[in-house]
Amino acid sequence: MTNKNLLISVLLPTTIYLILTTNVLADYGQYGQYGQPVPAQTILIDKMVGKPTAPTKGGVINVEYVDNLTPSDPRFKPGAEVMFRLKVKNTSTIAITDVTVKDFVPTYMEPIEGPGTFDSTNRIITFPAGSFNPNEEKTYYVKMQLYTQEKMPADKGLFCLTNKSQVYNNYTSDDDSAQFCVEKQVMGVKKAPESGPEAGILILGANTLLAGIGYGINKLTRKK
Repeated sequence: MTNKNLLISVLLPTTIYLILTTNVLADYGQYGQYGQPVPAQTILIDKMVGKPTAPTKGGVINVEYVDNLTPSDPRFKPGAEVMFRLKVKNTSTIAITDVTVKDFVPTYMEPIEGPGTFDSTNRIITFPAGSFNPNEEKTYYVKMQLYTQEKMPADKGLFCLTNKSQVYNNYTSDDDSAQFCVEKQVMGVKKAPESGPEAGILILGANTLLAGIGYGINKLTRKK
């Protein structure tokens, strides 16, 4: 065997080995062990607003959580309390860690109960949601209060506000929002028509209901 053939017989197996192992390592880095794809992290947040319903015979008013309230639905008066529900769910097949929730407080409102810390400068509530097992879901409640009549815009009698929430970690995120409407009396302007015969009863009783709904929510920590 010549020196040239001897060199080829030594280098060829080594070269093939390096090519194969390099591809395996590349697959491992991109897809996980043995070339299997790494499951993606996915998370979902569902934001809903509390709609007061007709009172029972005993005078108890319940709340029905809906995606949005339009001007044709019951409207909230200045100073009224509004409940929001946030459902966060891990929709992936693997556990998710270090999850954070942010809630963006609308103008003309102030949060009064719920988890987390309220940054009054940026008007954002932030709280850690921790870890989620596959398909695990957690529910949070936030109570907010509308400003009183004198702090509302002077030129608006009926307007709608949107409350947005966001959930995220380093690998995934989602957001959702809920709309509701506010009705106030504007001097010199005829009052807007009610949305239905029971609208007045629903909104007048809303404060009593919402004040009695605890759901284990806590007073917000405020950061200025």
